[in-house]
Amino acid sequence: MRAAGALCWRLVMVVLLAAHRAAGARPCSPKYFGRDAMVCVCNATYCDTLDPLVLPPLGSYVKYESSKAGKRLERSEGKFQRRLCAPDVVLTLDTTQRFQRVKGFGGSVTDAAAINILSLPEKAQDHLLRSYFSEEGLEYNLVRLPMASCDFSLHAYTYDDVPYDYELTHFSLRDEDTKLKASSGREQGGMSDHGGLS
Repeated sequence: MRAAGALCWRLVMVVLLAAHRAAGARPCSPKYFGRDAMVCVCNATYCDTLDPLVLPPLGSYVKYESSKAGKRLERSEGKFQRRLCAPDVVLTLDTTQRFQRVKGFGGSVTDAAAINILSLPEKAQDHLLRSYFSEEGLEYNLVRLPMASCDFSLHAYTYDDVPYDYELTHFSLRDEDTKLKASSGREQGGMSDHGGLS
């Protein structure tokens, strides 16, 4: 009787694990700000995720769509068609013509971004960075760090305010670079190939 009970519990655990793995992406947990403004909540206990990217078969495409109506990176698939007479927008794709190679996608870590990231509890920082840089997120692989201040800084600053200092003898990084941007960049740069922080 005990063996049957243990087996039953193991089976229930296996079914639950399989259901959890099959569920894949976690949906957006919406927060509304009135007048059609909505964001997906990402905090210390929950953050929405995407299924890992799988390339579609030749002749097919994958589309991710977000909208004011509530879609948040909603995935759909379709097949390219040779000729289509449709009243909607028609995209013509010439696979023989190549213009540039895409190195990747990413975002900028400005002073404002760094201040906001570092103001979060550590677990929420981890969820947020994973939502950008891991396989269960957007899979960003590039980060841009502004040199000195930008329009998202608390104040204007440069690295050398001394006129005609062509030798840069007065050059020095600011706290915003060493304590904010570099700290956030280290976290993002430490994301492993498998989505974990190393």
